Amino acid sequence: MKIKMIMLVTSTKEENGNSEIVMKTFKSNIRPVKGDIIDDPGFDSRFHNGYEVVKVTINYETNECYVSLQPLVMELEEISVSEYIDKLVANKWGIVSKDKFLTK
Repeated sequence: MKIKMIMLVTSTKEENGNSEIVMKTFKSNIRPVKGDIIDDPGFDSRFHNGYEVVKVTINYETNECYVSLQPLVMELEEISVSEYIDKLVANKWGIVSKDKFLTK
């Protein structure tokens, strides 16, 4: 099944901080469930301490599973949002256009 993890990266400390919706797609026989804690090489402990699965949507017709992630703690922001997003992108996360995402 194609797993599509989706999360919003934003700052609570930066007034005009960058925020982006990011997505990572991969194939797996393991489907996350609500409450799971996801680990990924793109995550940085200087920005948060993990991401929890908050919603799972399965489309059997397309063999896709959409997984919405929510940060457990955002107060750890020891690096900027931009630096964190750069690290995510370097680890195969892609920035999703907010307009494109909201129209689906």
